[in-house]
Formats: sequence, structure tokens, C-alpha cells
Amino acid sequence: MPIGPSPRRSSIELCDAGDVTTMPRARYLLRAKDLMDCRYFESLTISDLASAAQLSSAHFSREFRRTFGETPHHYLLTRRMERAAALLRHTDRTVADVCCSVGFDSVGSFTTTYSRYFGCSPSAYRRKFPPAANRASIPGCVVQAWGRPLEKSSFQEDNVKRVV
Repeated sequence: MPIGPSPRRSSIELCDAGDVTTMPRARYLLRAKDLMDCRYFESLTISDLASAAQLSSAHFSREFRRTFGETPHHYLLTRRMERAAALLRHTDRTVADVCCSVGFDSVGSFTTTYSRYFGCSPSAYRRKFPPAANRASIPGCVVQAWGRPLEKSSFQEDNVKRVV
């Protein structure tokens, strides 16, 4: 066994009954990503996410961006905006209620952020769709695919052209 500091690794070694296996660091980052997906409506800090990924705060932010192509803050905002769009399409809740439901404290900052993502205000977005009471049910996978904001992404499956 060499003496001195061990070389940096991009994976973590796990011991299981004498068998040593390695787990890619991205698996730990997925824990933080899952946390954001499940608790998008809460006030999550970088420290909360970093502890879920078992990394320091600074290292977590760098690794998350390197692995997923966007910052943790941008990913969380995207999840919140997707959920807000779904609530506006599928419910008759007020914009203020939707704002609070997705984790925003201010209707003004929610409206500004929403307009940046979707190109129109939440009220204008809602007017594009029939009232929730008059609509037929659509499978969630279809709604999710069409409800995502159009923006540049580093993932290949997001670059596929949508066919109408």
C-alpha cells in the first residue's frame, strides 16, 4: 500500500462483505436531483442538496454543472416552472395560489421568471388552454413532453424536433 495521499477519483469505493466496487459520483448527484424533483416547493439550499449528494457545497455545484450541464439553481427553477405550467393548464387555481404551491414567495418574481421561461405571463398562458372543467384527460407523459420550456439543453433526447 503506497504511503501518502491517495489520488483523486471520480468514483467512490463501497465495501460490501469484502467485495470492493466503485460507484460513479453521478449516482450521488442523482440523489440531489431526485430531492429537487420531489421537494421543489420547499426552500432548498445548496447545503441541503450537497449533503444529499455527500459532497461539499462548492464541489457539489461544480460537479452538478459538469455532469448535468446546468446549475442546481437553474434545474430547480425549471422544475418549478414545469409544475406551475401544469397547474395552470390542469386546474382553476389562482396565479397567486400556483405561485405559492411551487415554492415562490412573491407573485412578482414568479410572473417575471415564468415570462422568461415561457414567453408570456401565467395568465396569458392559462388563456391558451380550455378551462380545466371542460377538458378531457391527457396522459401525463404527453403533458410532460409538451409542457417543458423550449431552451437549449445539453441532453441529446431534448434536442429531438417535435412533430405536430
